[in-house]
Amino acid sequence: MSERSPDSAERTGAAEKTGAAEHTVTGVVAVVGLLVFFELTSGLLQGATSPLLPAIQAELDIPSAQLHWVHAVQYLAAAVSVPVFGRLGDLYGYRRMLRITLLFIAAGSVVVALAPNLTVLLLGRILLGPLAALLPLEIGLVRDRLAPAQSRRAIGLLVGSLTLGMLLGTLVAGVVQSLVGDVRVTLGLLAVLALACLGLSYFRVPESRNRAGGGMDWLGGVLLGLSLVALLGSISQGNHWGWTSPVFLGGVAAAAVLFAVWIRVELRLEQPLVDLRAVASAAVAPQYAAGATLGVVMLGGQSVIVMYLATAPEAAGYGFGLGVMAISLAVTAPTVLAFVGASTIAPVATRLGYRRTVFLAFVLMAAGTLGLVFSWAVLWSFLASFAAVGLGCGLALGALPTLVVEASAADRAGSASAVFNNLKTLGGSIGGAVSAGALGYFLAAGTDEPQLIAYQGVWAGVALLALGTAFLAGRTPQAPR
Repeated sequence: MSERSPDSAERTGAAEKTGAAEHTVTGVVAVVGLLVFFELTSGLLQGATSPLLPAIQAELDIPSAQLHWVHAVQYLAAAVSVPVFGRLGDLYGYRRMLRITLLFIAAGSVVVALAPNLTVLLLGRILLGPLAALLPLEIGLVRDRLAPAQSRRAIGLLVGSLTLGMLLGTLVAGVVQSLVGDVRVTLGLLAVLALACLGLSYFRVPESRNRAGGGMDWLGGVLLGLSLVALLGSISQGNHWGWTSPVFLGGVAAAAVLFAVWIRVELRLEQPLVDLRAVASAAVAPQYAAGATLGVVMLGGQSVIVMYLATAPEAAGYGFGLGVMAISLAVTAPTVLAFVGASTIAPVATRLGYRRTVFLAFVLMAAGTLGLVFSWAVLWSFLASFAAVGLGCGLALGALPTLVVEASAADRAGSASAVFNNLKTLGGSIGGAVSAGALGYFLAAGTDEPQLIAYQGVWAGVALLALGTAFLAGRTPQAPR
């Protein structure tokens, strides 16, 4: 993995001009246009699941105790497929693996739409696991085909499109379902979109030119997959099993052992699944750590805020008692700001520098999350703080993947981006588990409602973590401008 020096921006300027004619042949639109559509569709498929869950449960008569598996199995499949698909893209071409990924997604969407029972539905959700591999493959492709300045803009557009797609998926799925009244039809329309993406991937999507050396580290893939399944599976069942139960602790211990064996194997190989020495380099390790923090804030923290917004103040003494539609509108503003932050990252970071932009992003997250602590009784101030968190998340979503791939070797962009995505997901899983544990432990006397101090403690802890990450990012070697 190559490291970027403080004057890397100046050195890349001449290279960008020299290669401008060649890159214009392919064109930003030709490379990115369809990829943006793929990411919008990916966001739609991911965002539509939650609002459709009640209708799916009623259609297939799924017991409430089993409903969480609809999310959990896709989560676990993603944890396994992301690093494997990323490395295969490095080896055999990002376009080729992009098409294979879209084939899995199309097949999974059709199976979900036609599923007659929970077992078949879960099979479809497993096939949808590679959804999370789309973005790393696309990032690898645009880095390979576009000049540095163009690829930075493209990465921002791709991340922003995924964010916007998830927002649209949440809103559109509810609207379509209310209009058609048949969840099979709604799921069928989503499947049509997935099939369209597969067909369009055979038009005007160029193949990457660089290939990694060596072969696929299948042993490393299996070990990493098993360790992530053991860890994330245990976390997803923590509330059900109990956080101190032998089953939960055994699952975490098994994950730790498998992870240790995986590290040992990776360090001995010339062409590992993940280049751990490169991941630990001073140029990029803080960005991976920042990705995990981003997962804690973005994936692990949003459900806590939604729970607080829904809590009736007359019953708990705090909260705002918002209904479903009001909560959807409250979540819309931070999501739109996240889209704006991610999609405009190139001009913002060109002006500030990527390192300062990441610093600003996490300061916004820290300030916004800390604002929640003090705005617990004032709705407008609470929502303004939530919006600041959303903008910070968007800036980090756009900047961090660029920093990671530009500090990685040209033939490992897919793997590097995949590791970043998995760390972000892992951070979200751990953050969600810790938040759930804190809210479940500090209960008001004689009730099942968390105390106000539980929410405030979670937000204060996240704010401290984000602030620490901001200063860590600020002390890293100079990033590209």
